[in-house]
Amino acid sequence: MIENPASAPAITLVLVDDHPVVRDGLRGMFTAEPGFEVLGEAANGVDALDVVGRHDPDVVLMDLRMPGGGGVAAIAELTRRGARAKVLVLTTYDTDSDTLPAIEAGATGYLLKDAPREELFAAVRAAADGRSVLSPAVASRLMTRVRTPAAPADTALSAREREVLVLVAKGTTNREIAAELFISEATVKTHLTHIFAKLGTKDRAAAVAVGYDRGILG
Repeated sequence: MIENPASAPAITLVLVDDHPVVRDGLRGMFTAEPGFEVLGEAANGVDALDVVGRHDPDVVLMDLRMPGGGGVAAIAELTRRGARAKVLVLTTYDTDSDTLPAIEAGATGYLLKDAPREELFAAVRAAADGRSVLSPAVASRLMTRVRTPAAPADTALSAREREVLVLVAKGTTNREIAAELFISEATVKTHLTHIFAKLGTKDRAAAVAVGYDRGILG
C-alpha cells in the first residue's frame, strides 16, 4: 500500500513548541517530505488555540511544558471546542504526570522527541486517520499503570497533584506554581479543586494539614 499518493491531499499541520529551533527543524522535515503541509506555528498552548482556530489543520504536533501556556490545557480546550484537528504530543517527557493528563485531555498520540523521522511521519499519518499512536516507552508506562492496583481513595492524588500540594505546603502562590510546573494558573486551580475533593478539605491550609497527617507530604 502506498501512503500519501501524489493525488491525495497533503496532511496539514500546526507545530506547537516554545523552542524556535525545534519548530524550524520540524518545519524543514515536513516541508521536505511529500504529503505534508505546515500551515502555522505557535510557541505556547494559548497561541496554539488561535493558530489552530485560524488554520483548521489535520494534525497538531504539541509540546507539553511551555511558558505562557502548557500543552495539556490547550489539548483539553481544543477537545472542548470540538476541534477537527488530531493532537499528537511530541515532547521529551514520558512521566505519568505528563502522559496520563495529555491522553485524558484528548491527545490522539504521544511520541518522544528522540523518535526517528520515519516513525514521526508514520505517527502523523496515523493521527490524521484517527488512529492512536504511542511511543514504546509511553505504552509500557500506561500498561503498568493500568495493571497496578489503585491506591486508597483518600490518598489517590496523581503525581501532578502531589507536586502541586508540595508547592502549596511551601507557601507558593498559584502563579508561582504555574511557572514552576510550566502550566497555566487555571490548570493549577483545577488541580487544587481535585486535591480538596480527594482530601475532603475546603482550603489550602486544611489540605496541607491533611497531607501531612496522611503521610502524603512526608
